[in-house]
Amino acid sequence: MDSGAAALTADCMEPKRPPILLLAFIVFIDLCGIGLIIPVVPSLVVRLTHVSLDQAAGLGSLLLLAYAAAQFACAPMIGGLSDRYGRRPVLIWVLVALAFDYVVMAFAPSFAWLLAGRIFSGVMGASFAPANSCIADAVPVAGRGRAFGILGAGGAAGFVAGPAMGGFLVELDPRAPFLAAAALALVAAIATMLILPETLPADRRRAFSFVRANPFGSLLRFRRSAVVRGFLMTILTVQIAAQVSVAVWPYYTTLRLGWTPALIGASVAMFGVSIAVAQGLLAGWSFARLGEAHAGLAVLLIGVIDYALIAIAGTTAQLFILISLGALTYIAWPAMQAMMSHATPEDAQGELQGAITSTMALGSIVGPPLMSGVFLAFSDKAGFFFPGAPYLLAAAMLLVAAVKFRATARQAASMAG
Repeated sequence: MDSGAAALTADCMEPKRPPILLLAFIVFIDLCGIGLIIPVVPSLVVRLTHVSLDQAAGLGSLLLLAYAAAQFACAPMIGGLSDRYGRRPVLIWVLVALAFDYVVMAFAPSFAWLLAGRIFSGVMGASFAPANSCIADAVPVAGRGRAFGILGAGGAAGFVAGPAMGGFLVELDPRAPFLAAAALALVAAIATMLILPETLPADRRRAFSFVRANPFGSLLRFRRSAVVRGFLMTILTVQIAAQVSVAVWPYYTTLRLGWTPALIGASVAMFGVSIAVAQGLLAGWSFARLGEAHAGLAVLLIGVIDYALIAIAGTTAQLFILISLGALTYIAWPAMQAMMSHATPEDAQGELQGAITSTMALGSIVGPPLMSGVFLAFSDKAGFFFPGAPYLLAAAMLLVAAVKFRATARQAASMAG
């Protein structure tokens, strides 16, 4: 074999390590784009539908539900396409389509157009799957947990930056947040074209299957793997519990301590920063010293205690301390991603990441109405008054998740041994 052929073979067999910070930026774009439009949605819905602000809140919830449902349905398809055609082209296509969609929403003439745009954003917002698959393709097993954590930190940073940027831009023009989100998506697409190497060699690709490219087919496919099945169940439980902060936090803090919108916003920003620190810095440190299994179990147990204490906290200082500590729970996510990646064939990493994204989206669909319902049941004067009840429910769910995590991690260890 001549040197040129040998080089070609080596290039085919050995995936190039991707720039992890670029992948984190892509995930940042996803979350930032979502957050950018949060401040403008209420006024935009009122303008397009001519309803009152309280009615607009219901329509705004419909937009969130539509986004999560579309992501649940389509994440396995995006992941499966990346298993067939490679990560790089799918990421580029998704980001360009997302930019186009934000422009369409910026000039939406009716609520129906806006709803269609959010559905399409949910479809394209599944770029988590190919981005995380790049890590699984090319990062050595020992470093995957840390790399997944860095991507999670990128998402958390977007969660913080998006609403802050959107609140500033909406003062300039109601369309500005959408156009800014489009510009960021295009920048990420160009950076992907110029910098990101393809991480999935041709010999590791598989045929695309519509049977597997849906959430139910994908989840059924992974039922054969006790490790993946167990961690997906854990992820779903943790994600439903985590929705307590999305659905209840502003109302709970207002009712219990009389917080202002500014204080609520500051607490959300602090929570996002704490998640970024936990996943971006502490995850890798804890995995190196404790291992993914022990670190993941420890932070889930910390989360159980944290949620229980939030339910009975009586001061603003206590709540700020508790939400900072609660962010440690998010270290469990990259731990589970890494252990699932180890247990999955190389040609199905995109499908795995799609299944993870779908599972998270399902939790985002189920969690808010569950937690809101519990809050409403215990926050009126008719019965037992205890507005912290949803946080006790979340603590119980995290305890169940911790038990399942421990059992699944033991199965993963026995398989590896």
